[in-house]
Amino acid sequence: MKATAEDHLARLDEQVRRNPVGEGFVERGHFFDAAASMWVGGDLVHIDDLVLHDERMDVRAPTHELTIAHRILRARRRIAGAKSDWAMSDAGIGALTGYGDRDYEAGAGEATPASEGPADLESMVVEDDPLARELANIDAVLEQSQRLLDRVSDAKSSRQELVVGDLVVRDPDWDEEDRVAQWKHVLRDTDDLPPTLGAALIWDAWESLEPMQRQHWLGALLVAAYLRARGKVASHLFGFNIGLKAVPRERRRSHNRVTRLLSFLDAMSASAETGMKEIARLAQAREQMTRRLNGRRSSSSLPTAIELVLSRPVVSAPMIAKRAKVTQRAALNLISELGVRELTGRGRYRAWGII
Repeated sequence: MKATAEDHLARLDEQVRRNPVGEGFVERGHFFDAAASMWVGGDLVHIDDLVLHDERMDVRAPTHELTIAHRILRARRRIAGAKSDWAMSDAGIGALTGYGDRDYEAGAGEATPASEGPADLESMVVEDDPLARELANIDAVLEQSQRLLDRVSDAKSSRQELVVGDLVVRDPDWDEEDRVAQWKHVLRDTDDLPPTLGAALIWDAWESLEPMQRQHWLGALLVAAYLRARGKVASHLFGFNIGLKAVPRERRRSHNRVTRLLSFLDAMSASAETGMKEIARLAQAREQMTRRLNGRRSSSSLPTAIELVLSRPVVSAPMIAKRAKVTQRAALNLISELGVRELTGRGRYRAWGII
């Protein structure tokens, strides 16, 4: 079982590193894994909503689940953009969990606060687009609410229970800092183990200890970061949640530890197999689309459209127009030339993608 997982991970890592669509696969993987993480946690987030929300082009008011999914997406990018060993360091774990130094080196030599705040919304909103400004204001309110909840969670020393109506927001006896410390102890004990076995152990420890009450999804990201730090999947941040969807919950949450560890290895293999199929599919789509570049002028916007289609699960005309700096009418012409399939009906928005 372990040997199978090791082999699948190694093959996936090699394909991502060598294939021309590797970069697009990595970008798409962030979205798919974030949505899969919500699914594993019992919530449904549509991938097209997540893509549009990331582009700040929402067609409906963002839900609480969508906001969490986008937080997962940002966390994945944060880890992937840092040095390979940062997320597994004391500074990295402290920054991601909130229990550590507030400043850290993000891999590019620049300090970034541990509690990630919202981007400068005004700079990301088109000045003459009232709808975009309104959606940005909604995002700002949601982000402000999230930061307030984060500060409440960080006030762990008070040990006071916060109650809103009849809803208990935080268990005062849930010592997150101590549980994180226990998990880090398990992490240190895996130094001499093979990467896949070590990953299985720290995943099981996270599931058992449940260090973070409101960020349980962070465990899968830390496991992926562990595989990257150990050099097992060095090309990208592995999408572990995608494979977890294929494993029955009764196996993932079994009282038998061996069953849980085996389910983890099965999930790794499933994720890697799905990834290799996705790369093959993207490579075929890229080949078909690049044929349409023959005879094109060097100033053509078609290469930009191809790059965007390969790096996002879905694209819309406004997304292509924004990236290629063309009108929406021109973006629709580019989509027509590429021959990608429409994935939505003619409702409030239209989106296209690779099938």
